[in-house]
Amino acid sequence: MTNQSVTDNGSRLHGRLGPIGVVFMVVAAAAPLTVIGGNMPLAMGLGNGAGAPVGFLIAALVLLVFSIGFVAMTPYVPEAGAFFSYVTLGLGRRMGSGIAAVALIAYTAIQVGIYGYIGWAIDDTVRFYGGPQIPWPVYSFAVLAIVALLGYRHIELSAKVLGVALVLEIGIVVLLDLVIVADPGPQGLSLASFSPDVFTDGVLGIAVLFALTGFIGFEATAVFRDEARDPERTIPRATYAAVLIIGGFYALTCWAFVVAIGPDQVTEVAQRTLDGEANMLLDTTDDNLGRIGRDVVNVLLLTSLFACVLSFHNVIARYQFALARKGLLPNKLAGVHEQHGSPALSSVVQTVTAAVIVAILAVLGIDPLVGVFGSMAGVATVGMVVLMLTTSVAVLVYFARNSEHARGRVWQTRIAPVLACLGLLASLWLVLTNFTLVTGGSATLSAILAAVPFVGLLVGVAIRPPGKGEPVSTAGE
Repeated sequence: MTNQSVTDNGSRLHGRLGPIGVVFMVVAAAAPLTVIGGNMPLAMGLGNGAGAPVGFLIAALVLLVFSIGFVAMTPYVPEAGAFFSYVTLGLGRRMGSGIAAVALIAYTAIQVGIYGYIGWAIDDTVRFYGGPQIPWPVYSFAVLAIVALLGYRHIELSAKVLGVALVLEIGIVVLLDLVIVADPGPQGLSLASFSPDVFTDGVLGIAVLFALTGFIGFEATAVFRDEARDPERTIPRATYAAVLIIGGFYALTCWAFVVAIGPDQVTEVAQRTLDGEANMLLDTTDDNLGRIGRDVVNVLLLTSLFACVLSFHNVIARYQFALARKGLLPNKLAGVHEQHGSPALSSVVQTVTAAVIVAILAVLGIDPLVGVFGSMAGVATVGMVVLMLTTSVAVLVYFARNSEHARGRVWQTRIAPVLACLGLLASLWLVLTNFTLVTGGSATLSAILAAVPFVGLLVGVAIRPPGKGEPVSTAGE
């Protein structure tokens, strides 16, 4: 890294990521197999069983409407930083500072959750093939070390790693879906999942919560703005593509699993998965693709989890980089590595932060799947909804103050953001009113976890951001 003083227009990250490269980064963060293996059983077992596909459709619809205003404002936000940058432009520096804190909390929470999940998954795999039982933190820290190495280097290396993993996991799941549809389960090609009496039976809010969790990171298209080949075209295309691909893929696959297992049996199988007595993803794959298929999916599940945690690492490192450039974090985090062109010091700090939190959870003996992954996913989802809700308000305020930018675009700048606010408020209510089911803990513990993003927002707002035009000095090494 070079020693230099930069302002907002100083040193920047550089790259030539096109829409496909950005979508790879974002969909990898969504981690299709991770969601299918983790979120889907949680949505079914704790939520509304066979009606879980509707939860994914609701989440996709809400995020698609949100994206309309988000994309409309993108040309007027010429810096990376995603939600932080949008909220700062629309609602001011203090609210932007608060949203920055929420974003760091949400992304850090889901990343820690994935470290717990991948530790459990590797241990489960080793024991399945006759290996010894080793505590999950050992595997988690081994993965953390590899992520630290890749995150320190140039973003295009991470994009290539994520791209390969993503293509393979989507390919095997599409194959699995086709086989299931061609040879459905005990009740045939049932559309029961989409019947009101089915998707309203149980707790739809839990299904929506874990569906939303599956989308966390989709707005990171804007975080990679400085590393995109043509930001004005790449970011909007990548955003819409990410939402449509993620939403359609999840809903279709969730429905396929309902068909394979049977609407009447799927809740029981999901609950047995949560109890550690079964594995919905791998057992269903075994039934439809045989042992070889199971083995392939098992390996790809691990690569999916790795791709997910690597992608979130990159997103958080860049958030910290953007905040340091604004003076909201120590200036040194705004340094760019001279050789790799990466926010290297920010990446190191992110590695240390994740390691400390994972170590604390390990010492406390928290269950890696339901305790670490489930609870952290809940915290991240609350944070994500708060982020998007505030961003939608920022879009409305920005275009109200800059009416010349909204001329002839009432749908994109007025109607869609209002609909997004309503949909996100409803989603937040569903999530908060069912939060104890997510954590599996007491009402007090659930309330504390759910409050974390809101406390972060208040703390961020209370911190006085630097005044407009104040320089940010970057001391690298």
